[in-house]
Amino acid sequence: MFRLDGKIALVTGGSRGIGRACCEALAEQGATVVVNYVKGETAAREVAEGIAARGGKADVSGFDVADTKAVDAAVDGIVKAHGKVDILVANAGISIDGLLLRLKDDDLERLFATNVRGAIVSARACSKSMMRSRWGRVIFMSSVVGEMGNVGQTAYAASKAALLGAAKSIAREYASRNVTVNVVAPGFIDTDMTSTMSAEMKEQLAKLIPLGRTGAVRDIAAACAYLASDEAGYVTGQVLRVNGGMYV
Repeated sequence: MFRLDGKIALVTGGSRGIGRACCEALAEQGATVVVNYVKGETAAREVAEGIAARGGKADVSGFDVADTKAVDAAVDGIVKAHGKVDILVANAGISIDGLLLRLKDDDLERLFATNVRGAIVSARACSKSMMRSRWGRVIFMSSVVGEMGNVGQTAYAASKAALLGAAKSIAREYASRNVTVNVVAPGFIDTDMTSTMSAEMKEQLAKLIPLGRTGAVRDIAAACAYLASDEAGYVTGQVLRVNGGMYV
C-alpha cells in the first residue's frame, strides 16, 4: 500500500525538517527522490546518501524557488536526467514573524516570493511532465496558521492561506489529466523552528492541542506519502490537516 515504485519525486526544501522526512518517506515507498536545497548542499547530500545507504534512490538539486528562471531550469534538468517528474512536494518556505505595524515591505515580498510564488511556479514547471504522463501529484505545504491565524504572523499566515486557493484552482485545471493537487496543513511540529522554545512554552502549547503533544515530522511525511500514492487518486483540491486537533 502507498507504493511509489518508478515514480520521480521532487521535494523543495528537502534538506532538513519536514522536507527531509518527506524525502525519506517517499524513498521508503520506492520513489526516486530529488532533494532540493538553497544553501544547505551538505545537508541535502547527507539526506540523499542516507536514502541510498538504506537501498533507496536519491539525487540533489540546488535552486531557490523564489527564482522563477532557476526553477524552470532545474525542473528541465530533472526531467532530462530522470525522464519525468511525477510528484512535487512544494515544501520550501520561510517565516518572518512580527506585529503588523512593524512589518517591512521587503519582508512581505520575500515571504510571498518564496512561500506563494515559489510553490506555484514549481507546480507550473513540474505540471508539464505530469500532463504528458497523465499522472501526477502536487502537494503544497501550508500551515495551521494559514487557517486559524496567529498574533505576529500576519504575513506568514497570509502566504500559507494563499496556497489553499492556489491548490483548489490548480486541482480543477489538471483533474482531467489525472493530476491531483492537495494541501497538507501541519500544526505545531517538532523541527528546528520549535527547538528554541522553552520547556514552559512547549507545555503551554501542548494545552492548546487536543492530542496533548506537538507533532513529529514523520506525521507530516506520512500524510504526503499517502497523497502521493495511487490510493489517493480520488482525492484532489483538499486540505489534509495534521495538527493534533488544534484546528478542526
